[in-house]
Amino acid sequence: MKTSIYVLALGAFGIITTEFGIVGILPTISRQFDVSIDTAGWLLSAFAITVAVSSPFITSFTTKINRKLLLCLVMSIFVLSNIISAFSTNFNMLMVARILPAILHPLFWNIAIAIAFKEKGAKGVSTVMLGLSLATVLGIPLTTYAVDLFDNWQASFFLSSAISLIAFIGLLLFIPSLPADPSISTKNQVAVLKSPLLWLNLISTIATLAAMFASYTYLTTYLEQITKMDGAQISIMLLLFGGMGTLGNWLMGLALNRNVLLTARLFLILLVTVQILAYYFGGHYIPMVIIVSLWGMIHTGGFLASNIRTTQSVPHHALEFVNSLLTSSFNIGISLGAFLGGLVSVYYGVHNVLWVSILLLTITFLLSFVTFPKDLSENEEESQLERAASPSLHG
Repeated sequence: MKTSIYVLALGAFGIITTEFGIVGILPTISRQFDVSIDTAGWLLSAFAITVAVSSPFITSFTTKINRKLLLCLVMSIFVLSNIISAFSTNFNMLMVARILPAILHPLFWNIAIAIAFKEKGAKGVSTVMLGLSLATVLGIPLTTYAVDLFDNWQASFFLSSAISLIAFIGLLLFIPSLPADPSISTKNQVAVLKSPLLWLNLISTIATLAAMFASYTYLTTYLEQITKMDGAQISIMLLLFGGMGTLGNWLMGLALNRNVLLTARLFLILLVTVQILAYYFGGHYIPMVIIVSLWGMIHTGGFLASNIRTTQSVPHHALEFVNSLLTSSFNIGISLGAFLGGLVSVYYGVHNVLWVSILLLTITFLLSFVTFPKDLSENEEESQLERAASPSLHG
């Protein structure tokens, strides 16, 4: 694998650590700025909403700019925004410092995924996605630990800034100049929206992510109330969940290289199975340790399967634009899943949250059998030829 792909994965690690690192210090932020915990939670929600709204627009507006320049610009903004966050004197200032990088967040993600896909296909995307997995396993715990170690809430943001700075240096040194393709225009990119298959895949992506996060968002509560685990045990379970996710991400990349649609369907079946097992064996400690391990390994593949399935037959010139739509779909799905899971949890108990996931996954599985007489698959041969002819990324 090229060094450049690993540098992109490091960049992904930095931006995801910035996005979700706030989760571990929300109670501290709540006390520091004298706001309620649900108000502090908007530091995460506002970030996700901003990403979902800005993604397609920011990608379309920057089609003529050198891709390396954009990648470095985004990462430098993440360095700066974390420093501003650390020196925020009030909650509003902190919120603005969070929204600033969120506007550009999808730009890095869309370009990085497009480059990785053109270079190494599903394997390349899997490597960049590894940055996401490692951020949830290492990035979030590290930023939380930094606060405890230095007894200072600012330490979390300084650490996130340092990670982003290292990624910025890596991009500067190992990513070659990537001039924008002059033949690509907003009109050409938007034309891809005429494909019914694309819309089906985007809807399936939203349903998949909603299913994943309807249950995952409340996993801590589930383990506490149903499995009766204490705080230390739950921390170990979350670490185990994330660690197995790293393995699952690698396995998913290998499987998708062989058969995309079959792998995507198998993912849905396996995730439904593990949710059913969690429902019936949730009250038993040892079975849940095994179930959480399998759950983590399967769960992380949802991002990769949704991405590859949607982009596999998209023309080369529309890859970044479609990735921007996927980024929006991911964030919409995550927000929708957390909302539906919370609704069911309040009215029917956290035990029944799993059925929200099972229902959404079943719907997505059925949607995978829907076909169209004319869709983007007609452009697959053209897309493959374009990729073969595209200049290689050296790093």
